[in-house]
Amino acid sequence: LLSCSLFFLAGFLGSLLFTQDPQGQEDVERPLRRERLMEAVWPEMAYGESGEPAPSLIPYQILSWQPRALYFPQFATAEQCENVVKTAKAWLRPSTLALRKGESEETTKGIRTSSGTFLSAEEDPTGALAEIETKIAKATMMPRSHGEPFNVLRYEIGQKYASHYDAFDPAQYGPQKSQRVASFLLYLTDVEEGGETMFPYEVGI
Repeated sequence: LLSCSLFFLAGFLGSLLFTQDPQGQEDVERPLRRERLMEAVWPEMAYGESGEPAPSLIPYQILSWQPRALYFPQFATAEQCENVVKTAKAWLRPSTLALRKGESEETTKGIRTSSGTFLSAEEDPTGALAEIETKIAKATMMPRSHGEPFNVLRYEIGQKYASHYDAFDPAQYGPQKSQRVASFLLYLTDVEEGGETMFPYEVGI
């Protein structure tokens, strides 16, 4: 199973889009405040205009609101996925972990057993990653410049990545120059069984 992840390092608007607040009333009022803020920063466009040269529709399904989890069916074409797999295959190496204070490679052995590599859109001669990156920017309303290179991963039978957070808590990992606020997972291949992604603190995902 191959998957591709793009982590976004978003600023002010990104945090408004993805910040979670446990208070129900706050959850209702937050979108209204965000809408007023965006209207104040950017003037409204005429009905039917989007700012894009052509209309685009990216369907999605809300799996969970807290934590925020959305599903985008058929986000990439089969050809795009195949091109990413071919480009990344020669660069795959055993996956590594960012170690927390007091951890070592020996004590964390077995947590992450996949192989993978980081690839930027500029390193993909087929152009598939650039196309996918542009579509991700449209779907998330975050600029391409706010994302990391793609992390292309391969999981053989029995391999895994145990439960973890994609963000890095400075209290555990030390000072961070930037922070991840969202992850976009793209499955490049399909298998008959296994390969699922689970969110253990949200029932049913």
